[in-house]
Amino acid sequence: MGQGRLSSLALLAIERTLVKSLEKTPTSQDITVVRSVSVLILQVHPGVLIALNETEEDLSTQPSNYEPGARLASVNDYVWNEPVARALTVHQPSRRREGKQRTRVSEINNIFSLEESVKTSYYKNSFLRHFLHLCPYLLTGMRGLRSLIVGLLSATFSTAFGLYFPPHVEQLPTITAQTSGSLIALPYDENFLYRWTKDGMDFDPRKDPRLIKDESSGTFVIPNIRDKVKYQGKYRCYASNKLGTAISEESEFIVPMVPKFPKEKIEPVVVTVGDSVVLECNPPQGIPPWQLYWMTKDLRHIEQNERVSMGLNGNLYFSNTVELDSHDDYCCFASFSKIRTIVQKPSMVLRVKPSQGDDNTMSVQKRKPSILVPSSHSTTYLKKGEELELECIAEGLPTPEVEWIKMWDNLPKRTQIKNYGKLLTIPNITNQDEGKYMCKAKNDLGEAVHHFQVVVEEPPRWQEEPVKSQLAEIGSDIHIKCSATGKPQPTITWKRNGHPLDDFPSTNYKVLDDRIIILRAEKTDTSVYQCEASNRHGTLLVNTNVLVMNHPPLILTRNYLDYATMRREDPEGSLDGERYSLLKNGSLQIHKVEMEDMGQYECLANNSEGTASLTTELFIKDSTRIVEPPQDMKVKRGSMAELECQVECDPTLRRELKILWMKDGMHILSNVSEGDQGNYTCVVRTSLDQDTASAYVTVLDVPDPPVELTLSDRKDRSVRLHWAAASDHNSPITEFIIQYEENHWEPEKWKELLRVAGSQFSAPVTLYGHINYQFRVIAVNAIGESHPSMPSDRYKTPPCAPDRNPENIKIEGHLPHQMDISWEPLLPVEHNGPGLEYKLSYRLLGVEDSWKEQMVKRHSFVVRDTPTFVPYEVKIQAFNRHGWAPEPKVVTGYSGEDMPLAAPEDVFVEVLNFTLLRVSWSPVPQTTLRGHLGGYTVHWWQTQSLLTSKRMPSERQSLTIPGNRSHTMVPGLKPFSEYSLTVNVFNRRGNGPSSIPEQPPILKATNFQKDSITLVWAPPHETNGFLTGYLLQYQTFNETLGKLNSVNISAPDTTQWVLRDLQEDNWYKFYLSACTQVGCGSAISEEGGTVSEAWQPFSFTSSNTDTPSVNATFPTLVVLNISTFVTDTSARISWRTRGERSDSQVYVAIMNHRDGIWQLSEALNTSKGFHLIEGLSPGTVYTVRLQASHRVDVPSIFEEVFKTRKVSSKQLVASQKWFVVMLCVVALLTLLALIGCFVLKNKGGKYAVKEKEHTKADPESHTRGEESPYEYSDNDEKPLKSSQQLFRDIKEDDSSEDSSVMSEEDDCEFNEDGSFIGEYSGYKRRVSTEVNGHAPVTS
Repeated sequence: MGQGRLSSLALLAIERTLVKSLEKTPTSQDITVVRSVSVLILQVHPGVLIALNETEEDLSTQPSNYEPGARLASVNDYVWNEPVARALTVHQPSRRREGKQRTRVSEINNIFSLEESVKTSYYKNSFLRHFLHLCPYLLTGMRGLRSLIVGLLSATFSTAFGLYFPPHVEQLPTITAQTSGSLIALPYDENFLYRWTKDGMDFDPRKDPRLIKDESSGTFVIPNIRDKVKYQGKYRCYASNKLGTAISEESEFIVPMVPKFPKEKIEPVVVTVGDSVVLECNPPQGIPPWQLYWMTKDLRHIEQNERVSMGLNGNLYFSNTVELDSHDDYCCFASFSKIRTIVQKPSMVLRVKPSQGDDNTMSVQKRKPSILVPSSHSTTYLKKGEELELECIAEGLPTPEVEWIKMWDNLPKRTQIKNYGKLLTIPNITNQDEGKYMCKAKNDLGEAVHHFQVVVEEPPRWQEEPVKSQLAEIGSDIHIKCSATGKPQPTITWKRNGHPLDDFPSTNYKVLDDRIIILRAEKTDTSVYQCEASNRHGTLLVNTNVLVMNHPPLILTRNYLDYATMRREDPEGSLDGERYSLLKNGSLQIHKVEMEDMGQYECLANNSEGTASLTTELFIKDSTRIVEPPQDMKVKRGSMAELECQVECDPTLRRELKILWMKDGMHILSNVSEGDQGNYTCVVRTSLDQDTASAYVTVLDVPDPPVELTLSDRKDRSVRLHWAAASDHNSPITEFIIQYEENHWEPEKWKELLRVAGSQFSAPVTLYGHINYQFRVIAVNAIGESHPSMPSDRYKTPPCAPDRNPENIKIEGHLPHQMDISWEPLLPVEHNGPGLEYKLSYRLLGVEDSWKEQMVKRHSFVVRDTPTFVPYEVKIQAFNRHGWAPEPKVVTGYSGEDMPLAAPEDVFVEVLNFTLLRVSWSPVPQTTLRGHLGGYTVHWWQTQSLLTSKRMPSERQSLTIPGNRSHTMVPGLKPFSEYSLTVNVFNRRGNGPSSIPEQPPILKATNFQKDSITLVWAPPHETNGFLTGYLLQYQTFNETLGKLNSVNISAPDTTQWVLRDLQEDNWYKFYLSACTQVGCGSAISEEGGTVSEAWQPFSFTSSNTDTPSVNATFPTLVVLNISTFVTDTSARISWRTRGERSDSQVYVAIMNHRDGIWQLSEALNTSKGFHLIEGLSPGTVYTVRLQASHRVDVPSIFEEVFKTRKVSSKQLVASQKWFVVMLCVVALLTLLALIGCFVLKNKGGKYAVKEKEHTKADPESHTRGEESPYEYSDNDEKPLKSSQQLFRDIKEDDSSEDSSVMSEEDDCEFNEDGSFIGEYSGYKRRVSTEVNGHAPVTS
């Protein structure tokens, strides 16, 4: 239980005790007195709490500052008896020992022998109803009152005043209430109150029958009579008994009279224009506050200004007069609000005559100022805290202006200038406002000054509060100190029992400046001593009760009390010597308490007058402490902050342990809300002790948005932006982000413009022309960015010419004979005005002097018909309706590149070791490079192993050397091997020719027989010299690779070859390389197999008899004009047959490239002529085959890659909108298709061949950057390309049976003796120039 709760309970108990002692129903005034006495008792000695407790539950503890024992008149000895002779400073009792009853109030009354009849006599006073209190509750010589006070305050004076009053000792009188300040009796008030003396003369209210007296208290009431003025004066109350007299401060009783202006006749005031004049008010004296003002008879206020004004004394001052000031009814009014009275002075007449000169003309004489108020030097004395008023009214013509100055200092900030500059006021004046002030009145003719000396004084106040009661032993010295200060210094006057100290002839008094010493005090020195400190601003009075006596010991602490204290494991500080000390009041204090100190203790007190004792018991508890206090933390707003507070306490106190949380000293709930910042304190408390621990929680958050955005220094192309930072939420602002928005190009889109340091609060902003800007600012700290501030005012800049020209000009040549020029356009905000265009200028570098110019609005331009890779100068200048941008910079670039024309020469190979070569070459001349040099590429591949003397086609490898280097190292070679090596140059357009032929683009195995296979190929795109023939190699390719066989084909025009004497039913791998005199190039590979005698497929023959035939086993069936027609969800494959076995079976296989799964149709009779494949996905790539076997891993008759139509959303919508039109179109197309079929029925076609070759991985895979792409139709209205011939002299069919549209490209054509016709797209042959009379090779 806390001390505050104990005090409240004790105060309640004291009040109940006093109320019970009354013999009547207490009035409100009784309750007021009871509460005052109760508070006094509790303040004087908290020990009384124990004696006045009523219930064990509410009052089971004792205050920590309570000290048992008693202060005696003559203390001879204190003795504490206990088996181990131990003592203790009392903290708080814990529990009552069983078998002992707590003393109640009724028992207390018996113990102190309270006399009920006398106790209640004090409360029989007639408490005030509407009376004036002068000296109520005068405690003079009342034995019953003494018993009451002694009974309840018997334990108080020892602590508060160092006094103890035994119950039978008579007390000195004490003033319990008095009237302070002045009393004012207003007319018709009901009662007036005064006491004992008046104006220093004896005054007995009992002798005046008109006064109403209260015999029990000395209170009297002044009734509302007409001649109550006779009671005006200063009253003082004297309260005496046989021990002494107490006096009160003086109270003045004032009966004001109703103020009136004297009746008088006022002569008119006559002045000349320009003269000064004063109309006097001279108001009557009355009760403040009052108010003065000037009006006319018809109650119109007199207008006041710098020329005419009213002073503090009520007079009306004219610095100079004009004719309009003439009035017959100037009236001064005085208003007294306290008595609700307004009085009026008789009206005054002011006549202002015009001024005439010697020549009878109007003339007003100007004059310099002079001071009207005050008239002489003045010193103003004020009490500290009052309001200073200095008035300075001057006259002169023209009207003077008044200026106020404080000499050698500045006017205080609280200074107020009123009454048109004529009145200076300073409220609540302090010592710093003291000094010399000057007013200066000046006009065009001069000036006048007046000085004011201001002195700030203070009423008396105690420097040290005098002791109001002292208890002294007989024969001791008594010191009574009375120290006061003020300005001027207060005068100290000493009295005894209300009489001057000099009236007492005692020789044992010694009076010093601020104290009196009573030497060797005797019982007769018991009196009430008064100390009075006074100066011109007030008086202080204090009564000091001095009681000189001896008395036997009386222990104020109750007997058989239980005490408990906490054991401190680590007490603060260190103690030397004994752990036990005896206090002056007889209490025993134990330092560094241990468990063995627990037990019973006995206290003995004795002096020359007698002996007293008590017994008590001590319990030792473990202290309550916080073992894990909360820690300071910083948390982000919105996150959870957890504060821990782990506590340990004595096991017997766990039930009463309370844990409280406080934030900044205020109680809060135990579950602290998120985001609160402050100092959090964990308070753990029991009935005996408590412990606290604190931690500060700092909440971090993004800053608040900046405020107060303003614009300054507004110019055409710049402005300065100002802002103010808001709260940073405990994380310093590191920078500000300035953003802008314009409402023309991208309205409501904010863009970052500038970042500045967090210490800056303004920034210059550079602007573009013809933009309507507004700005906002974002604050940034370690947590993040604030919300944007409110936008600033808009600011629109005027239009102007562009500031800059386009940048990042790129000059490229995507085609050999053109130059593509592009640049980075100006941003919309950089246009600076309407009508932006670009002037493009270009010319050949070093060739042309004049510029070719072109005005464009876009940011790219193509110059056509340029020479290949020649330098150009280019410049681009921006322009709008307000002018040109600055002169642009000239950049240099080249027109379009083309592939290099020549291969590197002087290729030299140096063998460095078994696996490393060094290759060098001569650089390619710039004239044949035809572009920017990209570098060189070295290709090499193994052709033969020297260990076995066998040719071994292997994977082609390459190495790219960027830049203009002419040598490199080739690592990773196999020892004892023969390699082929080529070097070519490349630019951005592509690779130049190599020193040996390229790989043949196509190799196809077909016409598979029992012991032969026909190979068909196309010559290489680039021969890089004169083609001398081909190297054909092959080997079996079953589970392992067999022996490699070679065939040298010396005829360079040969494009097919029949390999004979092959093994039946074997799979072969073929390698074909093109050769020149330099060597053979890289090989292309293909696979194929012979068939067994048991399965002889029908063979094919060409419908063109001019083509050499490949021998076939059964040339009895010819499949002609194989073609496909594709829609979005279906494909139709068609063919024509000729021969004896026209009713043979074929199969159609199709594969979706997305999943790679083949789907095979059922057996189809060749006489049917077509097969429809349905259920295809739009926009998907498929491969279709026509084959004679139901196996997909055998060679096919026909293979082609196609892509189904894409159905666009626009087409779907269009078809839905124009459904009727489409019906007509479909009908028309159907008719045309029927006609076409009829016309083309008997015409031949072409065999389509597969466009992409799916080869297995082998050592001769393609080199870097080289592929064999396939083509398929992107036109949904056309079938795929039909078969094309290899040689130009082979006649082409014009159409197919299915009206297939033939391709116009002749990229790479060949045919195979009528049995196979294919198309290989994606390779465009270049025509070689004629060299040494050889005919060019045509692709």
